[in-house]
Amino acid sequence: MSETTKIWHKGACHCGAVTFEVAAPATVTITDCNCSMCAKTGYQHLIVEAKDFRLFTGESAQTSYRFGTKTANHLFCQTCGTKSFYHPRSHPEGISVNLRCVDQSQFETIKFKPFDGQNWEKNIEGLLET
Repeated sequence: MSETTKIWHKGACHCGAVTFEVAAPATVTITDCNCSMCAKTGYQHLIVEAKDFRLFTGESAQTSYRFGTKTANHLFCQTCGTKSFYHPRSHPEGISVNLRCVDQSQFETIKFKPFDGQNWEKNIEGLLET
């Protein structure tokens, strides 16, 4: 399989109220951010274009949380509290999916790239270049 060929990977929150699929290649690079939100929740960013994300269930089962600039729309399951995906400040037209909520059986290689989100403004240009 080519490193750019996308396949659909299933995902869900802990209780299963929120279910989705994300199209991504078998080799992915995950952003490992140390900002206050990601550090506390263990969030692992698989950032995709909106067209590569399909929400099946749970749109009304989620609650929104915004802080700071209020640009990012953090979505949490109202039942189990899991943040499976959200609309990030860094990619407002895209979706950041939590790799921890995705079935990883079809990935061949998962690479992790650290991102210093504690100093977001200073480092965001480097993230957007990848």
